[in-house]
Amino acid sequence: MMNKYVIGGNWKMNLGITQSISTAEEMIKKLKNVKNTEIFIAPSYTSLVDLGELFKGTNIHLAAQNMSEYDSGAYTGEVSAGMIKSTGSTYVIIGHSERRTLFGENNSVLSRKAHLAIEAGLKVIFCCGEVLPERETGKHFEVVRKQLSEGIFDFNAMATEDIVIAYEPVWAIGTGLTATPDQAQEMHSYIRSLIEKKYGKKVSDAMSILYGGSCKPSNAAEIFAKPDVDGGLIGGASLTVEDFCAIVDSV
Repeated sequence: MMNKYVIGGNWKMNLGITQSISTAEEMIKKLKNVKNTEIFIAPSYTSLVDLGELFKGTNIHLAAQNMSEYDSGAYTGEVSAGMIKSTGSTYVIIGHSERRTLFGENNSVLSRKAHLAIEAGLKVIFCCGEVLPERETGKHFEVVRKQLSEGIFDFNAMATEDIVIAYEPVWAIGTGLTATPDQAQEMHSYIRSLIEKKYGKKVSDAMSILYGGSCKPSNAAEIFAKPDVDGGLIGGASLTVEDFCAIVDSV
């Protein structure tokens, strides 16, 4: 089985319920004929239920941007995997660089989240990537290897069918900087080699590896053309219907 193209929009802490609905409705209309790419949108928690209803019967999947490392209980303000699943979500993003850098989530926490997500029947978008000093000192491969080995490489091969990896060079998120297509390919190829070493070629061929980091209509096609880049996790550009649809069309 070959890996599939996946394009996801991470709306982060933007768009209220009304704006989320109107933006989603436009995307449904414009993307309804897309056949060979799996599309997902990750709105804020407050819009999950409404968009879950909108996306029913369409080719767009719902995703949550984060989830709790706990199953249930006295954790005020937290949202569990089961709650996310009940909204109609297919995916949950785990380990986004902003969760790692701003909220101190480490590989151990993210591993617990990933296991709870899979147990709840969600698919995981597992993020990995290095900050600028790690890139500049040549530690980027080791950083990504450690994030993956401690985050998701304790799953069995069957569970990997529900995992998508998103490589995000942290220095290229919200900065206007972008990894060159060759830099993206180099890391994606390395990630695929790690998967093959751990699980074998069949799993590594089947797993989708997305690029995330200032991906936009002007550079998407060139990045996606690389052999080990299977789509993108799109941030700012996913808030604009025209830009997001152009990125999907560039696959």
